Amino acid sequence: MGKVGSKWVKLGNSGQKLDRIGSLVRWHIDVLGEGSFRDTPALQLLLVTAGRLGTIGDGAFTGLVLLEYLFIEDNDVGTIAPTALRGLRGLLYLSLANNRLETLPRGLFQGLETLTQLDLRGNPFQCDCRLRWLVAWLGSATPPAESGRCRGPPHRQGTPLAQLQPRDFHCLVSELRPFQSLPFSSLAAEPFALGGHPGVALAQPFAGACALLEWDQLAGRFRAPTIINGSSPVACHPLQLGGALVVVVAQLSGGSAVWRRAGGPGSRFVRLQALGSGRLRRPHAVASARLGGHWYLGVADSSKGGTSTLFRWGGRGFYPHQALRPWHRDTHLEFLELGGRPALVVCSGTRRPLVYRWSGAAFAPHTDIPHVPDVYAAKHFRLRGHVFLCLTRFLGDAKVMRWEGSMFREVQQVPARGSMVFQPLALAGQRYVILGNDYAPSRVYRLGPGGHLEPTQELLTPTPRAFTPLSLGHRHFLVASSFKGATQIYRHVTVDLGA
Repeated sequence: MGKVGSKWVKLGNSGQKLDRIGSLVRWHIDVLGEGSFRDTPALQLLLVTAGRLGTIGDGAFTGLVLLEYLFIEDNDVGTIAPTALRGLRGLLYLSLANNRLETLPRGLFQGLETLTQLDLRGNPFQCDCRLRWLVAWLGSATPPAESGRCRGPPHRQGTPLAQLQPRDFHCLVSELRPFQSLPFSSLAAEPFALGGHPGVALAQPFAGACALLEWDQLAGRFRAPTIINGSSPVACHPLQLGGALVVVVAQLSGGSAVWRRAGGPGSRFVRLQALGSGRLRRPHAVASARLGGHWYLGVADSSKGGTSTLFRWGGRGFYPHQALRPWHRDTHLEFLELGGRPALVVCSGTRRPLVYRWSGAAFAPHTDIPHVPDVYAAKHFRLRGHVFLCLTRFLGDAKVMRWEGSMFREVQQVPARGSMVFQPLALAGQRYVILGNDYAPSRVYRLGPGGHLEPTQELLTPTPRAFTPLSLGHRHFLVASSFKGATQIYRHVTVDLGA
């Protein structure tokens, strides 16, 4: 809008015209734009009341260096620009009472050094992080203020702003932001560490390789300087055995094998042994655990006539220890501890997940998990002494189960759209569970009290198959593998909503 004229009033017997008082009462003004009062620089008192004013723009009062009293009351003001009050260096009294202000821009009162009275009553303030600065300012400001009350959120409704403290606001939130896109697809992603150098092993079935992703200190980016060539790896499972880095490469064709790094970081890998010759027809997933002082390796076999197998490390290689169950087209297995005893959950495309218990020498079937057929994968986490299991299904919703002493019971159902990964993890000291979807954005959930999942944000990684955390000092990253797109890396950052 352009300039706003004033309706002048006359005081005293002489009828002398006073040009120091401006009044805009019941004027139908929508916006006060920059320089609206440039032609009335002598104003000392300005009334903008009982109208329909909705917005006060930047520099609306520019030029009113003599203004001492400003009343903007009983209007529809819902928006004030951050520098709307710029230049009012002599202002003594300011009233914004009885408007529609839900928040005020940070630093609105900056430069009002002479202000002695402030009235904010009658506004529907939303006392969230956007108003934390105002609460802090009111607590330290010299002028007395009628600060009004909170209209929301519900738990603060009716609370006077003057009774709030900055510490009452919890404004630090964490989120995952895109950091780097890698020019290749990948399937499985598993972390490793050697000599204090963390990394992630990525299975690339289309490229026929296992790529070891590591941090490039000079470039400030991730790169894959080490490649283990294969034919069609579906899992590259790293282990640290005897001070050496070992990678189990499970392949759909060409035979699975165990590779060992010949030296420190950057050195090449040499083939240590063939794995499960004649036993593994179509390996689908690999997991490992240390039981009774020995390392064991579990391989899920998804072929129609295949048998998932447990291998034991014998010092120079992994050797068959136990055949789990044949003819069930297993897709995933998960080692965990239930009631102080090692256990194993095996998922299958033909039956419900089966829970095994460790007898000291082998795993014996204990129970199945009811009401969840066709589970593709299971991942567990512990919280306050309880064991939870995240089950994902490509057709159907994902589920969170809790161990109740003898069986798992459902505690939460999570909507899914073509999901093949439901991964609990920790990043920067915070607990998350990430649900990857093929036909919808993936969802990040914060792990709340009692194991309940609270949605926080979406990720746009196409066809995700694994989510792996990686920490480098104070920097925290998430590697998201993609079966049909580029592998994505996100950085975990903390944002202050009150800043």
